Amino acid sequence: MNRKTVMIVDDHEVVRLGLKGLIAHRKDEFDVIGEAATVKEAVTRARELKPDVIIMDVRLADGSGIDACREICRSDPDTKVIILTSFPDNDIAIESILAGASGFVLKEIKGNALMEAIDKVTRGESILDSRVTGNVLKYIKSGDRREKLEDVLTPQELRVLAMVAEGKTNREIGNALFLSERTVRNHLSRVLQKLNLQNRAAAAAYYVTRKK
Repeated sequence: MNRKTVMIVDDHEVVRLGLKGLIAHRKDEFDVIGEAATVKEAVTRARELKPDVIIMDVRLADGSGIDACREICRSDPDTKVIILTSFPDNDIAIESILAGASGFVLKEIKGNALMEAIDKVTRGESILDSRVTGNVLKYIKSGDRREKLEDVLTPQELRVLAMVAEGKTNREIGNALFLSERTVRNHLSRVLQKLNLQNRAAAAAYYVTRKK
């Protein structure tokens, strides 16, 4: 089994040690390959190590983890970022999703739930704490995007988007539509570009609000 690689970004050493210890319990599946304590260090190390997942504190000593997330996701869209925060702040949740984060969870999350979140984002799913989901959906719904999806997307792109909204992974979508995972990724990439969205979490939320 190929282990998924993880990088931990937090300006508190104790937190980093705790997360490393938690992930070590799943050492057959995950491998912590790096750490960082600042925005600058996070961006540099992410480019060097290219981890599958980054667990990112929202507040770092030299700036915002959201800024680091934005830069990392722009440089390498294959790296998934989970933003950690102490409070269910709606603005931070929205900024995180717009910056490209695949997950937004609170630090009070249970260990097993965090490991499940890491596992899900490596499979192409998105994680959003339930206490901020409603406000993120409202934000996306209020955006100035009035065109009909059918007028913007091809039928195949629309089918892919609908299945993303159902929480299906690229592999599951490919199996259902008889497409390769690469073709699904290409369809989704075009969907995001056409709708001016950052990632599959925003795409799923956007689809749900437009279909209500």
